[in-house]
Amino acid sequence: MLGKTYDSQVCSIARSLELVGERWSLLIIRDALFAGVTRFGDFQHNLGIASNVLASRLESFVASGIMDRAGAADYVLTPKGHDLAVALIALTEWGDEWASSVEPPILYRHSPCDGAVHAAAACETCGVVPADEIGIRIGPGMPPEYLAARRGGARAKA
Repeated sequence: MLGKTYDSQVCSIARSLELVGERWSLLIIRDALFAGVTRFGDFQHNLGIASNVLASRLESFVASGIMDRAGAADYVLTPKGHDLAVALIALTEWGDEWASSVEPPILYRHSPCDGAVHAAAACETCGVVPADEIGIRIGPGMPPEYLAARRGGARAKA
């Protein structure tokens, strides 16, 4: 079972959760990205979030480089924060499909042409691919000692 931190996980998903995985985090980022909210009071009003929780989340976003302070009560997304847009669109589409019984309440559009915007897994050779065709391989950031420990543990259980 995962604890409060994911230090033992060699996984970019776990590292991402360290930054944006707390309750309210993605909703704050959603409002900043898609509603243009920057003011502390507006986040609090829109979300109904306690001021101490909001302050904590915003300060953690500043500390991690997802947001910058812009005055006493304003918070703006950095490029790192803006890059969460695709993840939020993917979560929205998943929620529309699997967690809702009504039509989508929000549709993402490309502002210059008004075309529909979707999140999709894409192969650099084949284009968009279905989830059941996605596999994994060990990447260059995988620590060799982690692999050795995993292999040793697997042999010990066999």
